[in-house]
Amino acid sequence: MRHTPNGPAQPWVLIAVIAVQAICAAVFLGDVIADLSGLEAGEAEAGERSHTYIEGLAALALTAAIVIETRILMWLLRRKAHLEESLSAAQAAVQDVINAEFAAWGLTPAELDVANFLVKGLSTAEIAAMRGSAEGTVKAQLNAIYRKSGTANRAELMSLLIDTMMGQRQTDRGEGAAARPA
Repeated sequence: MRHTPNGPAQPWVLIAVIAVQAICAAVFLGDVIADLSGLEAGEAEAGERSHTYIEGLAALALTAAIVIETRILMWLLRRKAHLEESLSAAQAAVQDVINAEFAAWGLTPAELDVANFLVKGLSTAEIAAMRGSAEGTVKAQLNAIYRKSGTANRAELMSLLIDTMMGQRQTDRGEGAAARPA
């Protein structure tokens, strides 16, 4: 089932389906109870007894399915909440690592702003538009960031940040090449 903001994967849709099933189960169970009362009173026709038992089994199966669906839905909602919390913590940790690297490089406030846009994947033109500055200014700031980080370009800078997040620091920053452990 594909998740969309207003699609069928929303919990309220599943709750509504379970509610409809519960109503159907109640109707079935009420009918079975009424049929069993009629059987005890001796009003049963031929074959009605087996039909009542089959109907009762179907109602019990439907009730069991409702209980199982409810438990699964509750588990999924708890799991979703846990994953959202984990994602939030991971995002904060990544941002902390990036901020620590930027601080270690001694970036100016303008370079810090440009570096954050760079990490988000914006092009030089997009960064210039976001900052309201000329592309040449952004290029100069990017060159300062590369120099301070010991990298030569965007790819090396991103590789350096990823290596740092993975706990693998570059050892040869002077040449701008990522020296990764074997």
